Amino acid sequence: MYAETECDETINLYLDSGFDYFDTSYVYHDGVSETAINKCLVSRYPRESFRLASKLPVFTITEEKQVEQIFSEQLKKCGVDYFDYYLLHNVNGIFYNRIISQCHMFEHMQKWKEEGKIRHIAFSFHDSADVLDKVLSEHPEVEAVQIALNYIDWDAYFVQAKACYDVIRKHGRQMIVMEPVKGGMLAKAPKEAEKLMKEMHPDASSASWAIRFAASLDGVLTVLSGMSTLEQVEDNVSFMKDFQPLNDREKEILKETARIYRMSGIAKTADFTPYESINPKGISAAAILDCYNSCMLQPVPTFGAEHNYFTSEKAKHGLGKDDVCIPGEVILADGTDATELIHEAEKFLNDSAFAQYDV
Repeated sequence: MYAETECDETINLYLDSGFDYFDTSYVYHDGVSETAINKCLVSRYPRESFRLASKLPVFTITEEKQVEQIFSEQLKKCGVDYFDYYLLHNVNGIFYNRIISQCHMFEHMQKWKEEGKIRHIAFSFHDSADVLDKVLSEHPEVEAVQIALNYIDWDAYFVQAKACYDVIRKHGRQMIVMEPVKGGMLAKAPKEAEKLMKEMHPDASSASWAIRFAASLDGVLTVLSGMSTLEQVEDNVSFMKDFQPLNDREKEILKETARIYRMSGIAKTADFTPYESINPKGISAAAILDCYNSCMLQPVPTFGAEHNYFTSEKAKHGLGKDDVCIPGEVILADGTDATELIHEAEKFLNDSAFAQYDV
């Protein structure tokens, strides 16, 4: 983590600017994030002056007794008696059908809420909209859902930001936005796109456009911008203090910006529809290539969450870690040979997956 003094300064500025939501997790920064929150926030400010969210690491739990143990440890590490928002971390269809259900995690959260140890039940989500609909239908006690949402992922094949957003709105839940700047990718737009942005708002950062896209949506509780320096906090609060939703012209600029981003990627296209019909095992080459293209555009390609969506999607089709979705040659209708690119994309997504699962 960055220096404690800088952490203090960023928190001071953030709170002084009228904002109060802090997001941490049991696993962030190699497990020291919650301790840092205690030092830099909890020990320095009255508890009622901020909202604190943390998360249960679903992906590290193998037996139910760990659920209570980890939660108690988190309260102690953060130095609080309660969390304002408490989330199951990284919910997808695989975890939901297995470890979350088997360890009765939602039931534990309901108990903690009754005991006053959490104020709101939530979860962060990395899967398709149909899985999200199932989870929310079966758990009406959930009050908020945290999803990856930005103008690049809005219509993405795997992330499905718009479709997931629509599900959350249908169920009347609050939405917490993560990845609005997509791992820093949207903080530095391609020159052609940056030119469009600067023509309209000469002094606005590329990141401000991305964050305003997310914040302009109805039902948004908060946008987690991932600020990691004092300068980033200064920029973010400058346009969020007197927030103005995107107008129609700004929305059009971001649509064009998304196209430019995709065109600058390894696939050299913004239109993956020619690959949609290539899906011998149920997952299209279009989805794989769109996912790979997006990962490779990010500052750290292996940090992107997309490959985890790919793993979840494979499981839905009965495919294991080592199963190949697109075997053999990939020849498009116009005669283009995309075999090497598709196989390269699938290998990267398999090798980079956060976790490996047996079907």
